[in-house]
Amino acid sequence: MNYAFDFGWLADYWPVLLKGIGITVELTLVGGALGVSLGIACAWARALGPGWLKPIVAAYVEMIRNTPFLIQLFFIFFGLPALGLRMGELPAANLAMVINLGAYGCEIIRAGIQATPRGQFEAGASLGMSRIQTFWYVVLVPALQRIWPALSSQIVIVMLGSAAVSQIAAEDLTFAANFIQSRTFRAFETYFAATLIYLALAIVLRQLLRGLGWTIFPRRTAR
Repeated sequence: MNYAFDFGWLADYWPVLLKGIGITVELTLVGGALGVSLGIACAWARALGPGWLKPIVAAYVEMIRNTPFLIQLFFIFFGLPALGLRMGELPAANLAMVINLGAYGCEIIRAGIQATPRGQFEAGASLGMSRIQTFWYVVLVPALQRIWPALSSQIVIVMLGSAAVSQIAAEDLTFAANFIQSRTFRAFETYFAATLIYLALAIVLRQLLRGLGWTIFPRRTAR
């Protein structure tokens, strides 16, 4: 093998990499916050919502969980303009990530809700709370406490899956790596560096989510 490994030239492209990292972090923050919020709303609808709403939410969850994220992204970015709904690369990427995490988060959170003792629902009702009030003040926090590790893992998976948004020219970390490789033809060094950056982002994100779990649920032992 005559290939000469050289990482020194990567220093010239740090501005490009930093921009890509910033956009990946932005996508993760927006997708994570809104996706979990959507997941909570859908979990309530499936577990405690009105009968007419349950099949609608169930159809959304099954459709998203049984189709590739890349196809969902392409449908939003390339398909919706046929209906007159046009959006830029980053809004389309954000919307795809929110919709994707919302579906997976729904099922994770619903599992926590279903594990809630029936007595907690009855306690809320005995205090004169509505079903939504009982869900928000009595059921939701213990449910999130049970499933926080699984939900955290799903957020990390969505962050890693955001690499697909480079396919619609959203300038994330993978887009930056592809750009650098096209200029330098140093595929090994470029993608090795991108791999290490994604690994670091995943580890940091997991630790931040674990710390957030300690803050929200101080009596829970994080794993």
